[in-house]
Amino acid sequence: MIPSDLGRLMFGAAEVIPVEDLRRKLALGRPLRVKLGIDPSRPDLHLGHAVVLRKLRQFQEMGHTAVLIVGDYTGRVGDPSGQVETRPFLSQEEIEGNARTYLDQAGLVIDAPRAEIRRNSEWLSGLRMDDVLRLTSSFTVARMLERDDFRTRYRDGKPISLVEFLYPLLQAMDSVAVEADVEMGGTDQTFNLLAGRDIQKEFGMDPQVVFTMPLLEGTDGQRKMSKSYDNCVALTDPPDDMFGRLMRVPDDLVSRYVLLCTDLGPEELEGIEAGLADGSLGPADAKRHLARAVVDLYHGEGSGAAAENAFNLIHRDRELPDEVQEIELSDGWATEGGDLFWLPRILWELGLASSKGEARRLIEQGGVRLQGEQITDPEAEHRGEDLRGKVLQVGRRKFVRLT
Repeated sequence: MIPSDLGRLMFGAAEVIPVEDLRRKLALGRPLRVKLGIDPSRPDLHLGHAVVLRKLRQFQEMGHTAVLIVGDYTGRVGDPSGQVETRPFLSQEEIEGNARTYLDQAGLVIDAPRAEIRRNSEWLSGLRMDDVLRLTSSFTVARMLERDDFRTRYRDGKPISLVEFLYPLLQAMDSVAVEADVEMGGTDQTFNLLAGRDIQKEFGMDPQVVFTMPLLEGTDGQRKMSKSYDNCVALTDPPDDMFGRLMRVPDDLVSRYVLLCTDLGPEELEGIEAGLADGSLGPADAKRHLARAVVDLYHGEGSGAAAENAFNLIHRDRELPDEVQEIELSDGWATEGGDLFWLPRILWELGLASSKGEARRLIEQGGVRLQGEQITDPEAEHRGEDLRGKVLQVGRRKFVRLT
C-alpha cells in the first residue's frame, strides 16, 4: 500500500469511523475484507446505489476483497432504516429473484467475478436460542431508540416489531461471520454499521471500520434518488435516456453529481466548481460534461458523445430547452376502456390549447410535435407507453414532458 491510497479512498466519503483504524488496517500489508450488505427487496439499481458500489470498486482496484452479503435471511424482515412502518415479509422466491437482478446490475460497477458473494442464511439460519440471547443482551431498548426512524415511530405511536429490533444485530452477525475489516453503506446505515463494531468486539474480534457514503439526491433535487419518486437515473437506462435525465439535474447539484457519480478526480472537480463560480462555465455545459462522463462509464467510451449528439438533435436543433416541465399523464384522459389517448384532449387538459377544437386546428396546421416529430393526424389515438417520457411541443415556446 502507498500513503496516497488513504486520500483516494476518503475522497467523496461521508464519514469513516474511526479514520485511525482504517489507516492502521491499510498498513497491515494484506488485502482487507470490505463488506457490503445487499438488500434483496430492491432489485433495480440507479446512480444512488452506485455511489457505494463505486467506492467498493476502488477498494478492489487497490487489491482488497469485496465481500457482498446477500441478505436472503435478513431480507425476510427488511431493513427498517428510514422506514415509517413495518415492512411486509418477502417470500424466498422474491428474495432470490431480486438478488439475481441486483448482482447482474452491480456487475456494471464492481468486478463481480473477483467479489466474494455470500448469503447470510449460511450462518443466521443455524442460530440457536442461546445465540440469540447472547446477541440481544449486548443491546438495550434505549440504544435501539437512538435510531431516528425508531424514535420517530415510537413518538408517533406507530408499531415497531421486535423482529425489526433484531435486524441491526443480525446484520452485525454478518460482520462476525465474514470477519469484515471494513463495512460500507450509505449514511442511513450508520447505526447498523456501528452495531457491527460492537458485536465484533463481543466476539473478541478487531472491530470493523465504518465507511459511509453520502445519499444522492434525485434529479428533482428534493428527495433522495428513488425509482418510486421517479427522480432516478437507472444503471440500465439506454444512453440517450441517461443523458437526458442527467441534463435535468438542478444547477446547484452538478458538482455533487460529478463527485459521486463519475471518475473525474479532485482537480477536474475543482475546475468545474471554479468555472461555475466565476461564470466561465455555464450550468448547462457543466451538466453536459457530467452526462458524457456518466454515460461513458456505463455504456463505454464514446457513448456519452453519441448520446449528446442525439440530445442536440432533439433539443438544440429543434429548439427545445434543456430542461422541460414534467406533467403526469392522467389515466382519466384515456379513451374509455383502454390505454389510448387523443392528443387534442391532452393539449386541452394541459392548458396548451384553449379548447379541443383549437387543439385539432393546431395539429392540422403542423404546430404540434411529439419528441420532435410533427403530428399531422388530429384523430389519431396514441398508446400511453408511446407518450410517457416524451416531450410534447406546441408552437415554438410551449414544452411539456409527459410522465
